[in-house]
Amino acid sequence: MNISSLIKLYLGRGLLAVAWAAAFASAHAELDAVAIALLVGYPLIDAVSSLIDLRSNPDRSERRVTQFNGVLSTVAAVAVGVAGFGGAAAVLHVFGAWAVVSGAAQVLVGLRRRGPELGQQWPMLVAGGLSFLVGIFYNFQALDGTPALDVLSVYATGGGVFFLAQAALLAWRARRAQPRAVQR
Repeated sequence: MNISSLIKLYLGRGLLAVAWAAAFASAHAELDAVAIALLVGYPLIDAVSSLIDLRSNPDRSERRVTQFNGVLSTVAAVAVGVAGFGGAAAVLHVFGAWAVVSGAAQVLVGLRRRGPELGQQWPMLVAGGLSFLVGIFYNFQALDGTPALDVLSVYATGGGVFFLAQAALLAWRARRAQPRAVQR
């Protein structure tokens, strides 16, 4: 596995998630075209990340799960865009369903990447598990009658922080694994 490409992927994915959260937090007061475009964009970030992961690591055992997640995220982007015209409750239902299934997929990928050279994947396992649980919560919140989309910025920020933590962990392990120069 190309550790360098995985570090760059996790770093980029984390930074994009945090940037998306900041943009969405300032743009979602009304569920207008800008907010809906941002809603569509978030699952697309995940879909593109899955494609980059597949291209960088074509022979890994988690390939099918990564392919599934890429397709799922593409479908979720379309579905959340359509749901945006139905209001906040519809958006939370779709986003929540996507969070449940993609969180489970993230846990599966993390479990298959648990080797010591990949940093044991603890940040990815925790993030996937939280995504699963939060997705369930979003669906209950949508049924509550007072759905708020503020939670999506928190979700994206948390996910971004876990991706950044995984990138840092991988970089630290890669640096430790490099042979040290002989000192004279």
